[in-house]
Amino acid sequence: MKQPLHLTTAGLVVAAIAVATVMTGALGFWVGWSGNVWAGTNSALMITAVLVYALTLFGLGRSGIAKIRGLEELAHTDPLTRLPNRHALHEDILFHTRGEDEVALAMIDLDGFKQINDHYGHAVGDQLIELFADALREVCGKEARAYRLGGDEFAAVMAGKVAGTILEGMCRALLDRLGAPLTLGHRQIAIGASIGFTRSTADMRVPSSEMLRRADVAMDMSKRGGKMRCTWFNESFDRRRERVREIEEEIRAGMAAGEFNLVYQPLVSARDKRIVAVEALLRWDRGGRDPLGPNIFIPVAEDSGLINPLGAWVLRQAVCDARRWGDITLSVNISAAQLRNAEFPIKLGEVLEETGFPPHRLELEVTETCLVLDPVVAERTLDVIRSFGVRIVLDDFGTGYASIGFLRRFRFEKLKLDRSLVEQASVDEGSRAMMLSSITLARALDMGVTAEGVETEEQAELVRLAGADQIQGWLYHRAMPAADIDRLLGTQHDSFNHARQISAAPAAGGHRA
Repeated sequence: MKQPLHLTTAGLVVAAIAVATVMTGALGFWVGWSGNVWAGTNSALMITAVLVYALTLFGLGRSGIAKIRGLEELAHTDPLTRLPNRHALHEDILFHTRGEDEVALAMIDLDGFKQINDHYGHAVGDQLIELFADALREVCGKEARAYRLGGDEFAAVMAGKVAGTILEGMCRALLDRLGAPLTLGHRQIAIGASIGFTRSTADMRVPSSEMLRRADVAMDMSKRGGKMRCTWFNESFDRRRERVREIEEEIRAGMAAGEFNLVYQPLVSARDKRIVAVEALLRWDRGGRDPLGPNIFIPVAEDSGLINPLGAWVLRQAVCDARRWGDITLSVNISAAQLRNAEFPIKLGEVLEETGFPPHRLELEVTETCLVLDPVVAERTLDVIRSFGVRIVLDDFGTGYASIGFLRRFRFEKLKLDRSLVEQASVDEGSRAMMLSSITLARALDMGVTAEGVETEEQAELVRLAGADQIQGWLYHRAMPAADIDRLLGTQHDSFNHARQISAAPAAGGHRA
């Protein structure tokens, strides 16, 4: 089957001109061939034909050129913001790098834009994109050029002797503007941005594609560093990314080889120091290789998606270990990636059903960061988890910016005061007042309170008097394997029974004949 003929706009213009030429030539041929028409008529017809031909050429050419320019502009322009697009960015960098000037590139990515789309809808999201584009365009002025690369990703390019320094100043001014919420109708919407920079100089030219990659890497480092900041690309970033890839592969191999294991740190009652709960902590036995702590390998697992199978193994193993520990509560940490995974509540339900573990004995610990990254999805997931009878604990309280509204929205069953708040409370009046107010707030919202990181008797007495229910820290117990928890709980059980027997025995000399 023959394919239909497709012509570009330029092709259509050429085709039309060709048709006009053929028609004019045919007319001239007919006039010249017809011998019974007198010469004056021939001349008039020829002049008319030439004029028609010229006007046709002029009209078709003007229309075709306008259409071609329109298509070229469309190919180089973002339709929503009317900013130049990625294709235009590559061409501009190529043009600037032909000279001797320094060329600086800023990659700009909005922070939290997905949550705004989810909460307000894509129509509001598009309005926010347009508003941000106007702000970027205004900041760049005539010295730099702004671009929209797609989604919530923007860029800016500047060429000149000190282009990088000036462009960085512009971007910092942009971040200052984003310090206040943007106004969209009756809404005040807070949005941030993470920015990465790179440059190409006369003595070290970098292709446009490599410049975009480097700026993107630097922008990612800005996000990891806390967002709302600027970062210049550094060669060490590539080495770090390579190391991250290596760790990712090692995690995969470690999971297959069974190198991961769990230890448990007990939590004691603030009233009588009895063990009432244990927190499961993941460890990686790497054999003879350099040790890696959870603070290093867990973020890599989260970014790669490996946290889902790894977290599922942690949950199942911890539940299986804790089944033999009587009424002791089990705490398991879950990450932001797990909360965003729609399959996580399903896997949790399967584990509880297959193991027969009582849901009321399980606590899942989440951090504030997990929730603010995607609050709508997090709230929906936590509601499903709560419907199983599982309790939700807010971990590391005191290190973020959780408000009363935040606490009421997520309805935690317990707060864990961060170790930094406990440490500072023992030496600083302001921190002590903050800790007391946090416990009072938790009580008002019907939440339990655990103080973690307690290492001295002074700290223990302080949090006990402040009203904490449970205490966790090296003062009482360090993290230990499940077998040691077995022995510890066995000793505690024997001591408790012994104490009951003593209290139940009749006092000496109390028996009468």
